[in-house]
Amino acid sequence: MRVLVVGGGGREHALVWKLRQSRSLEALYCAPGNAGIDRLAEPVDLDPADVDAIVRFAAEQRLDLVVPGPELPLTLGVGDALAAAGLRCFGPSREGARLEGSKAFTKELLEECGIPTAAYAAFTEADAASRYVREIGAPLVVKADGLAAGKGVLICESVAEAEAAIDQIMRDKVFGEAGERVVVEELLGGEEASFMAITDGETVLPLASSQDHKRAFDGDLGPNTGGMGAYSPAPVVTAALHDQIMRDVMQPLVIGLRRRGIDYRGVLYAGLMIDASGPKVLEFNVRFGDPECQAILCRLRSDLLELMNATVDRRLAEIALQWDPRPAVCIVMASQGYPGSYEKGRVIRGLPEADSWPDGVVFHAGTRSSAGEVLTAGGRVLGVTALGDDIAQAVGRAYGMVEKIQWEGAQYRRDIAHRALPGKG
Repeated sequence: MRVLVVGGGGREHALVWKLRQSRSLEALYCAPGNAGIDRLAEPVDLDPADVDAIVRFAAEQRLDLVVPGPELPLTLGVGDALAAAGLRCFGPSREGARLEGSKAFTKELLEECGIPTAAYAAFTEADAASRYVREIGAPLVVKADGLAAGKGVLICESVAEAEAAIDQIMRDKVFGEAGERVVVEELLGGEEASFMAITDGETVLPLASSQDHKRAFDGDLGPNTGGMGAYSPAPVVTAALHDQIMRDVMQPLVIGLRRRGIDYRGVLYAGLMIDASGPKVLEFNVRFGDPECQAILCRLRSDLLELMNATVDRRLAEIALQWDPRPAVCIVMASQGYPGSYEKGRVIRGLPEADSWPDGVVFHAGTRSSAGEVLTAGGRVLGVTALGDDIAQAVGRAYGMVEKIQWEGAQYRRDIAHRALPGKG
């Protein structure tokens, strides 16, 4: 099969790495790729947001499957455009992608389906949002309605912070058009988990559980990021809780989408908050999580390309996934200043040793090649991912490799997977 992966981050490197292992793969392209991806797939100079160019390339190359990695091309309707051209896409339509493209849409759908979630209100006027905040008090969460690269969720401990967040999103437009509407939610307590499943619109096939670390600094402090590390499985998702999530969240959502006439085929990613009363949905994404994807795909023993084909062809009921029982841990190494401003072009040293690393994979996120060297080219630069016989060994192996990789201003959290370590929490 001839396959194109769209995107150039750590998630896309993990997808390319896993797809490369498929026996049915004939040719593999990635647009635009990065310094790590380019060693496994032929890079294509396409903007992931250029839907017409993606469709044109897919048609010219007679591709059998297009796999959009990030959410943007999905929300722009690349799935619809490919289908109209008679081409196959692993991912939902534009309407299905509203699950991630609009937080207000998702909250409405969750309510309609009876899926547990935080109490909320949505606003298109900043003054109305501020009045609501003053009425209900803090703490609470203010979210930009649209896509904001994982940075549009602001946790506010006081009314003043919430009003400042509303100003930042709606008046200062720091997230652009994504902030034309805001969702104000109650702040839920508990422990977060990422729960991903694949669906063909009828069957829902769960993936291994995982937990992300969104805050920039140790101890879950600092601003939200796209994710500073992840591990799989997440002990908080017990067998009983797994069944409850499938029964009360994932399956009702697929039924609700179908009831609305939305033919959803692809990844459903539920960001959950778990407390004594059970799981509540924080958000839904329409693609693999990043960096959860890196940890999960390192544990997946099944053929990813066959899984994707079965999803597109609506025969997911035939698939039984096989998993490596060992846990995996992904440590994100980022540029100094991320998720704020940061410099690019720093020379990364220590990568050659990772090529023969028996315990894991160093996935590239924000990198590029120049004159035989690998340079930083983004906020999140690398996802150092290791397997271990237990979570402590996986953590030790991942940090052992992190210490061998250096560039000026590299930063990373030193407490990834701390909740899963013995005696920690």
